[in-house]
Amino acid sequence: MALLKNKQFWGSIIAVALLIFCVKDIRIEDMKALSTKVDYFYLILSVIFSFAFVLTKGFRWKLMLSQQKPMQTWRALSLYSAGQILNIVMPMLTGQVGRMFLFSKNEGLKKSFIFSTIVLEILFDSLSLILFLLLTSIAFVFPEKYRYVSYIIASITFVLIVILYLILHYQHNLENGMKKRLKPRWPSFYIGLKKFIRSFVKGINLLKSSQHFFGSLGYSIASWITHTLVVYFLLKAFGFELPFAAAATIMIINTLALMIPITPGNAGTFEVAVSSSLAAFSVGRADAVLFALTLHILDLIPISILGYIYLHMEKVSIREIKAKHEDENMFDKVSEDGTLVENEEKE
Repeated sequence: MALLKNKQFWGSIIAVALLIFCVKDIRIEDMKALSTKVDYFYLILSVIFSFAFVLTKGFRWKLMLSQQKPMQTWRALSLYSAGQILNIVMPMLTGQVGRMFLFSKNEGLKKSFIFSTIVLEILFDSLSLILFLLLTSIAFVFPEKYRYVSYIIASITFVLIVILYLILHYQHNLENGMKKRLKPRWPSFYIGLKKFIRSFVKGINLLKSSQHFFGSLGYSIASWITHTLVVYFLLKAFGFELPFAAAATIMIINTLALMIPITPGNAGTFEVAVSSSLAAFSVGRADAVLFALTLHILDLIPISILGYIYLHMEKVSIREIKAKHEDENMFDKVSEDGTLVENEEKE
């Protein structure tokens, strides 16, 4: 019975099922045919920008961290990557709890401050994604047969803007509306959503420095650009003659689909999201799935290398962190006013 309540177990089951669904129609001949036409020059460029993507995220976190503790660049980047490894191996929001534990124990950072940086990461990812969506739609015109994809992106942009506007300007009205409609039917979901909204808004209050705000926003936009370049050069490597706008579309749809990690390392969900978005550009199913698998590996390589270096040097056990925190949800540790419930004297 304990196994049936384990999030890791169910996440793994879902991952295996989705991966089987994706690869069930792929033949050895398909793999051989695709391997013969791979352009390794573009593949190397894709690998380089996959490292650049992680570095921009790491530099952003280092900038946020400087409000409380300056840290050497290499240590900050490797520590950030180690935290991302925990997000990969621990499903749902348990990985964020693992990050708080790791950063607090190894670097002497207060858990409440670490929690605020996680909230700020969500905030800046949302803001920069909206800006990136707008810039992409302005700078690139989709071909006529793919025009409906641009409508999807425009709709997503509009929805994100509306959500941010409602949260920031109508927080109390939004909470009252949720209380009337959600609390009677889904009380647990209502409490969790209210905690998230209040923590989200509270994170904005930490942006007292314009240097930190615009610096973090700049790094966030740079991360979306570098990730799009990862996708674009990989498309070129696979011989898919698609425009830069197609790479941006794939990156955006994939990001939105994976905002809440359901499976360990997003295995299965990643492949379904990417291969489905490629289908909009008339890429064959087998090629689309193989592309998705390759892109997933490229996304994991930089994090795994940098994170492993930190974990190895600091002799940190992922198994120990998982055993202690795999059943904890980040927002179980947050009060209803959006603050972390933590005894600061023990930190």
